[in-house]
Amino acid sequence: MADSVPVVARLRRDPVLAAFVAWTGLAALLFFLLDGHAAGQVRVFWAFQSPMDLMLAFCSWRVARLATGAVRRFWLVLTAVGLLFTVGDTSQAILSFTPGEWTTTGGPVQTACFGIGLTAVVVAMLAHPHPTRSGRERLGFWLDSATVLTAGGVVAWCLLATPGEYSQPQLLAVIAATGVSITAAFAAIKMILSGNAPMHTAAAIPMIGSAAAMAVGMSLAPQAGSVVPPVVYLVGFLPTLLINSGPRIQFLLAGADRTTAFGQRRRKPYSLLPYAAMVVAFGALIVVLPAGVTTRLWGVVAGLVLICGLVAGRQLVAFHDNSALIDRLREHETRLRHQANFDGLTGLANRTHFHDQVAHALAAPSARVSVLLVDLDGFKAVNDTMGHAAGDALLTAVADRLRTAIRAGDLAARLGGDEFAVLLPDCVAPEASRTAERILAALTVPEQIDGIPVRAAASIGVAAATPGSDVTSLLRDADVAMYTAKRRGTNTWLRHDPTMTHAS
Repeated sequence: MADSVPVVARLRRDPVLAAFVAWTGLAALLFFLLDGHAAGQVRVFWAFQSPMDLMLAFCSWRVARLATGAVRRFWLVLTAVGLLFTVGDTSQAILSFTPGEWTTTGGPVQTACFGIGLTAVVVAMLAHPHPTRSGRERLGFWLDSATVLTAGGVVAWCLLATPGEYSQPQLLAVIAATGVSITAAFAAIKMILSGNAPMHTAAAIPMIGSAAAMAVGMSLAPQAGSVVPPVVYLVGFLPTLLINSGPRIQFLLAGADRTTAFGQRRRKPYSLLPYAAMVVAFGALIVVLPAGVTTRLWGVVAGLVLICGLVAGRQLVAFHDNSALIDRLREHETRLRHQANFDGLTGLANRTHFHDQVAHALAAPSARVSVLLVDLDGFKAVNDTMGHAAGDALLTAVADRLRTAIRAGDLAARLGGDEFAVLLPDCVAPEASRTAERILAALTVPEQIDGIPVRAAASIGVAAATPGSDVTSLLRDADVAMYTAKRRGTNTWLRHDPTMTHAS
């Protein structure tokens, strides 16, 4: 949080942003001074647009120079859009000083430039790559997008399905306003849902706000020669301020930290926008119902049915995602449990799991439990002369020999290094001794490592539980027997019991 304070202060003190606000303030002042003089207000409106359009192109170009890849491509498109707006608004400003009745609704050149620019932005957003996701995640994103865009279409239908209520200029303004609204909706979806927007959220907010304000301003566009409040002209001009602020904010943020400004952000696992779209569609239905069964009503109903279908499809995708997530969590849990209980190299039980299993076996009534401790002799020499990879191969081979030499219900473990152990439940001392003999016999067969036969010599200590034995005492007895065998150098096994220790 502390790192963001200097950036916020820099935004507040930025002279370019201050100049944008001052320019808008000057335009607002002239709108009010020329109150009642529609021609003068219109001329101010268009004359003040072109410098801001040039700044949009310039600021976007500066951001593009800091970006790379698809993000750079997006900002270059926005640079071109700024230049298109400059051409269109300049031509309209010139026309406003010629004889005729002019309004804030653009002429053919300005409208063409404006339409091409908006189309370019939408195409750039559609072409901007998504983060790497599964097919279901991409499907969910597009279902969410389609749901909100359908809601925008429902609103547009409510406005456009009764063209007789508008004059032709008003109808064109409403069509443009609804188009801008839908474009703004798509921009919002792209920025909010994808988690991979080509700009920081702080830069996206004013640009999305500009589209919404543009829709409001165009719907309020005055008729030629009509007297309208100055605030209507100001509302129509506000989008210019907002859309110019976005690239400048992005440039300042990128200059401070490019990773934060252009970095991919975590996408939320869910979105409330589809449900908001349903609320909008139901609201439109309530509005048109009093008029009876009309074309508007049928259009709203069709849109509502489509929205419900899209939301239902999105829920099915979510159910599949949840099921897949649960499966992944179970696999992860199984993997963690295995890692917590078993040795990563040999796959045998680790020390902790072995101790737990010995304690569990001793807790059974009338338990007959024996343990073996197996320590390799000369293992360090194998590591030193043949390398650690050869040593690991020998440990893995010993683990395999242990598995083949013990019974199905026995548990082999690697306690660490070259020390192994075997839990023999329901096993008395003579049976444990025979298991030790099988292990020694299995280890006498050399293991081929890098073409060299290597035999795993071992010392084995055997201990059988007696009444009152616990894990510590039983393993201590086996340890004593194993080290006694190692000191004698007989390369065999020793059995430990409370009354005597003898070699077998």
